[in-house]
Amino acid sequence: MLIAALVISFIAFVAIGIPIAFAMGAASVTFLMLEGRLPLALIAQRLFAGIDSFPLMAVPFFIFAGLLMDSGGISARLVTLARVLIGHVRGGLAMVVMLAEMFFSGISGSTTADISAIGSTMIPAMRRAGYSPERAAAIVAAASSMGVLIPPCIMMVVLGSLVNISIGRLFIAGFLPSAVMVIGLMALITYQARRGILPPSELRATRGEIYAAFKDSALALLLPVIIFGGILLGIATPTEIAAIGAIYALVVSLFIYREVTWRDLHEICEQTIILTGAALLLIGLAMTFSWILASQQTPAAIAHFMSIIGGGSVGFLLLSIIIFLIAGVFLEGLPALIILMPILLPVAERVGVDPLHFGILAIGTVGVGIFLPPIGIGLLLSAGIARCSMRSVTKVFMPYLLVLILSLVIIALIPAITLVLPKLLMD
Repeated sequence: MLIAALVISFIAFVAIGIPIAFAMGAASVTFLMLEGRLPLALIAQRLFAGIDSFPLMAVPFFIFAGLLMDSGGISARLVTLARVLIGHVRGGLAMVVMLAEMFFSGISGSTTADISAIGSTMIPAMRRAGYSPERAAAIVAAASSMGVLIPPCIMMVVLGSLVNISIGRLFIAGFLPSAVMVIGLMALITYQARRGILPPSELRATRGEIYAAFKDSALALLLPVIIFGGILLGIATPTEIAAIGAIYALVVSLFIYREVTWRDLHEICEQTIILTGAALLLIGLAMTFSWILASQQTPAAIAHFMSIIGGGSVGFLLLSIIIFLIAGVFLEGLPALIILMPILLPVAERVGVDPLHFGILAIGTVGVGIFLPPIGIGLLLSAGIARCSMRSVTKVFMPYLLVLILSLVIIALIPAITLVLPKLLMD
């Protein structure tokens, strides 16, 4: 009964327009008042305990680096590199969006930054090349939804801190699952290009253009090398690597590319503080909410339910995909993970699912859920950049969404896709 009151009050607060973080806090207060035995001070205690974590210090550094990359001309250079490499193949510009997302997501660590940077750069170019606004928005949304699995990723940092999974292993484990999604999307784009659904490709770039693009983007491409080299070689922790990456991004954007001024830097620091504060408040209140659910034996109830319906680990993983997709729509990515993972991970371990495999599947699924029509915030943002209606984008986006969901099912059913690289590189 008390858990029902907690969940219903949370849904009601969200329905009347209260921000998700405060809705979770208000629902937690409602639960404690109805429960009567636990003090309200528990909210503040759990909130502080939730954010008092060394790995979470990586969050502001990744946010700062992502904002610098977006403002410092680095995203434009990465898009240019992608265009000269594959702009001439079937579905050229659509393929460029996929490759540019792989480049940029490995630097920004933020889905919102990916949509803003890639969308603002590529959607106008795609429209000039003959793509409809809806098609351009749908392709950018599809690319950004799979980009959440390409490290570094803020959700990986938070998840690793939340459930005690190595952040470095999460980073490495995300590569092959993201490749599955990219291959699926590129296969669909190739099919659409052959059917004439997509406009003709660009002319093949000359060797001189390719060399110039590599030279211009070399410093940007070096950042992922620094991040993953440091983690794989054990030189520093992910938090320390995040700080090094932020300093590197600052030096490149401010002193080498010189596209960020001191005035811009002041605004970037302000945005970093605002976004970090919002993220940490969300993390703290979400951890409080999930702690209440866990304390009321919710994982045991779910495990009992799974034993009744059967299906074993496969049934549990497929059901988890549905749960995380829906949660990604209504809660967005981070709060969905923070609320659900402490509840579902113990169940996953009981049915024999590797925690690392389940964590990557959860991140990938909520990443797709953010773009699930008709109210997914990621799809709304992409449609807004393209200046078209959500209804028109949804129709075009559906084939890409089906490919993404099919990719999630493949990742769920074949754990080796997630686990092979961590075992080879880190064991």
